[in-house]
Amino acid sequence: MKIKFTVQDPCQIVRKSFGEPIAEDLRFVVKSIVGEENFIDMEPNRSNNFCCGGGGGFLQSGFKEQRLKYGKVKDGQIQATGAQYCIAACHNCHAQIHELSESYGGHYQVVHLWTMICLSLGILGPNEREYLGNDLKEVAVFHPETAM
Repeated sequence: MKIKFTVQDPCQIVRKSFGEPIAEDLRFVVKSIVGEENFIDMEPNRSNNFCCGGGGGFLQSGFKEQRLKYGKVKDGQIQATGAQYCIAACHNCHAQIHELSESYGGHYQVVHLWTMICLSLGILGPNEREYLGNDLKEVAVFHPETAM
């Protein structure tokens, strides 16, 4: 079984700033890392994607119950893809989506885009693998002592 990935379009850089071109660049990078056959896009996506509910200071606002309720739409959107991983380029998206998965029983992992880039290059350190699922923890592990 192949591992399936989806990607969250960050509101600030996609919807509010650069739109479709940056969304396409994000997909190019993600597909280059995970393989096009392992990528499942959310519906809707790109500039029409739904906000996760954690941006604009909402993640730190103290209104957790409201934030999670707002994010239920995003959780359903991710779950509908059937992906085991949601790649987030934004820290607020990562934290919010992680909480959504735990709160609504999504059973999907959330991983930073930079983590996937480092993993694909074989340079992700052991301490940076802690929140990866067991299916990715040992992928391309770099051991400096054997690289000499």
